Amino acid sequence: MNIENQIPLLESILTDWKDIIGSEYDGYRNHVYRMIHCCLALRDCTPEERDKIIIAGAFHDIGIWIDDTIDYLPPSIPPALAYLEAHNLAAWTEEISLMITEHHKLREYKNESYPLVELFRQGDLVDFSLGLAKFGLTKPYIKRLKAAFPNANFHKNLAKRAARWFFKNPLNPVPMMKW
Repeated sequence: MNIENQIPLLESILTDWKDIIGSEYDGYRNHVYRMIHCCLALRDCTPEERDKIIIAGAFHDIGIWIDDTIDYLPPSIPPALAYLEAHNLAAWTEEISLMITEHHKLREYKNESYPLVELFRQGDLVDFSLGLAKFGLTKPYIKRLKAAFPNANFHKNLAKRAARWFFKNPLNPVPMMKW
């Protein structure tokens, strides 16, 4: 399982968001790299599927910084759709939207029409869980990913944001999670 230190498509998308993400950019960038690599290690993908994973990966949590919220799934969709439209990829709208909105689903996503949605959910969960969920990936591979793309306080920053959210919204502590 090869680790790519630079994915040009991902870099071209994320660079446009660097100022908005600010000091948390390296953490988010590295999270996206780790989760994309997890997806690609879990399944052999076509070049088109790879591009879909990369695009969805770039935008999947971007709403955190756009709206300064932990309820970030809804605001993560419009910039992804704008990107697809601008690059003549509007045919991917439904699938990319589902990849983003369902990536924190607790149970398996079952829709044979969109197998990348479940793959994306698994890839994100491997990284979000710090490697506790593996879906068949090996500990050495996950360790190599973490070494190549350090956490850079990504999880710590999420925890801080989640704590602030919880105190303001105790009846809706994890709005991004779905059954």
